[in-house]
Amino acid sequence: MLKTKDLQYSYDSSNALRFPDINCDKGAHWLLIGQSGCGKTTLLHLLGGLLTPNSGSVTIANTNLNALGSSKLDQFRGKNIGIIFQKSHFVKALTVGENLGLAQQLAGEKIDKARTQALLDRLNLGHKFNSKPSSLSQGEQQRVAIARALINKPAVILADEPTSALDDTNTDEVIKLLEEAAAEVNATLLVVTHDNRLKERFKNQIQL
Repeated sequence: MLKTKDLQYSYDSSNALRFPDINCDKGAHWLLIGQSGCGKTTLLHLLGGLLTPNSGSVTIANTNLNALGSSKLDQFRGKNIGIIFQKSHFVKALTVGENLGLAQQLAGEKIDKARTQALLDRLNLGHKFNSKPSSLSQGEQQRVAIARALINKPAVILADEPTSALDDTNTDEVIKLLEEAAAEVNATLLVVTHDNRLKERFKNQIQL
């Protein structure tokens, strides 16, 4: 479902990042762990099609991302990849419901308010449909970001440091939520982190 081979990326000519090959089955949950500065976020951006590798390949749902043109890549990413960034990146002028609707539009889908409402209800945020993101707590914004990543029933969910600023109790809640949400759509989940507390939660691990 999610595969990489001989993946390399360089921000300049002298420092190349080389990544281990990845092979994650459909519906599997993985932890990618490594210290700050080792290239975790770069790898996540490569997996999400936000960066183009200097060499190697990224394959999701039997599709080689590097073989897609920019417009087809945008549409494929919107439909098949859910990304949870360290920062939420909401459109501040839009409501929570409108932000999720925008994610559907950008993937070439029709706005489905019923699905948005059902997903927000599942995350105990149904009453925030018409609220602006700025009015939400950090935890609520995080759950909306998870809802946005799931809105198009992606094949792969990529989470970048979802617990880095959380205490133990909230860390457990967020990981449980991610696991349950991924299981609901049978998505491959890859959590990218330097948080060693998560090592006991995932049997499938990649060390950078």
